[in-house]
Amino acid sequence: MKTIQELINEPDTIIIDVRTTSEYTVSHYPGAIHIPLDELPKHLGTLKAENKPVILYCRSGNRSGIGMNFLHQQGLKEVYNGGGLTDMLFYQKQ
Repeated sequence: MKTIQELINEPDTIIIDVRTTSEYTVSHYPGAIHIPLDELPKHLGTLKAENKPVILYCRSGNRSGIGMNFLHQQGLKEVYNGGGLTDMLFYQKQ
């Protein structure tokens, strides 16, 4: 299993912020796509079609864990919980 750092270093990895719009506006991981957790089902087709590794993150890792479980249940294999924004900011592309 790949580490979050290894995934971030891969150019194909999609990083998704599942927090609210106001949380995202205040601060987010550079290059992250904003898809609030409750809107994740609307983007399922696109994520399946892209067929790339996905890292989800939120404030604490709870909502991203819920999103990861949902995407796994929908058949996506390479979905990872990046934890909270603070955890993600620890990693940078190298």
